[in-house]
Amino acid sequence: MAGQLHPQLLLSRQYCRFFSVINSQIHTSSGLAAKDHFKVLVLGGGSGGITMAARMKRKVGAQNVAIVEPSEVHYYQPIWTLVGAGAKSVASSGRSTASVIPSGVTWVKSKVAEFDPKNNTVHTDCGKKISYDYLIVALGLVLHYEKIKGLPEGFEHPKIGSNYSVKTVEKTWNALKNFKEGNALFTYPNTPIKCGGAPQKIMYLSDAFLRKTGKRSKANIIYNTSLPVLFGVKKYADALWDIVKKRDLNINLRHNLIEVRADKQEAVFENLDKPGETVVYKYEMIHVTPPMGPPAVLKGSSLEDAAGWLDVNKNTLQHKTYANVFGIGDCTNLPTSKTAAAVAAQSAVLDRTVSRILKKQTPDKTYDGYTSCPLVTSYNTVILAEFDYDGQPLETFPVDQSKESRVMYHMKADLMPHLYWHGLLKGLWGGPGPYRTIMHLGMK
Repeated sequence: MAGQLHPQLLLSRQYCRFFSVINSQIHTSSGLAAKDHFKVLVLGGGSGGITMAARMKRKVGAQNVAIVEPSEVHYYQPIWTLVGAGAKSVASSGRSTASVIPSGVTWVKSKVAEFDPKNNTVHTDCGKKISYDYLIVALGLVLHYEKIKGLPEGFEHPKIGSNYSVKTVEKTWNALKNFKEGNALFTYPNTPIKCGGAPQKIMYLSDAFLRKTGKRSKANIIYNTSLPVLFGVKKYADALWDIVKKRDLNINLRHNLIEVRADKQEAVFENLDKPGETVVYKYEMIHVTPPMGPPAVLKGSSLEDAAGWLDVNKNTLQHKTYANVFGIGDCTNLPTSKTAAAVAAQSAVLDRTVSRILKKQTPDKTYDGYTSCPLVTSYNTVILAEFDYDGQPLETFPVDQSKESRVMYHMKADLMPHLYWHGLLKGLWGGPGPYRTIMHLGMK
């Protein structure tokens, strides 16, 4: 089971280190690049950064592209929902960064320390100054467990986990499989987050596990969310409310976690509709979704909006002030859900935008805000939510995707990881848009 995979994870990381050495002749790293100027500089080695590096390699040649990323391991994070429920191993989610960076592209193994967009340069934490013609920012977002009193030190105690970090995802499974009786708490913070469906996916999976193991009658499952709705798109929210009622799950809207007293197994929530009012819950297990925010390095860079996110045009992904700067993924202020599916759709648009800019032409492709959230509702069913900027369903398949589906579960668990590693990260998958048109006979 996934709760006992520490040796596998260790082996995986040892493999990653070995692979990094093997790849040292392919990727230049640690800020020792022979060049300090690149036609295209990509910041961040997550899904957005890697796919754009692959696409830009085909546009301008590998020798003209560099990627700045400090981490030695790249994770397929969407699978952590299933890791936290014991259905997948954490080791299966990681591969060496060296193995996913496009061959020939320069890897600067450092953190971004400072932006100087007026002079087309970036400074790294190892003191290197890199200049560029075009900059693609794909720095992701930051988890802020420390903004909840009692965390992250509370993770040293049992019965508490979080599927949002490789360090804590197995703790979720340990808490779930060792559950005896009492409250099972699941939280959603009062900030933008990535994969907005994940906080409740683990609730549905926990419910299914407890039923399977004969413990459900002893469990009181509670989902406390800061949001005023269960899900932001009504079609899918209605379907989820039906599941909630059928399975006797307790939903408290506008409740935000502010403290975890792990030694007492207590969680404190503020009522956002009644300032100053707090409620304390005892728990037998708790899954914490942390507050999240933009990368701190954006602050004061002149690239950020008032909230600190990269300020880009929502249609073209071009920066609103600097015409040679672009953004993709979680670090941007695009008004859509922050998911890998959104990154895929954005990558196709950004590829076209940069191509046009390289030719001194005006961008002509528009991002419609497409994003997707496979809402895992059990160990064999998924509601596949797909929607646009306006929160309108934008479904790929000619069926009602608000219905629980076994086929969609297998797509989530088995097909999507393959599509991620061999499609998106290779710069070959730009979302299901073209297939949606075919599936709906050109009517969508």
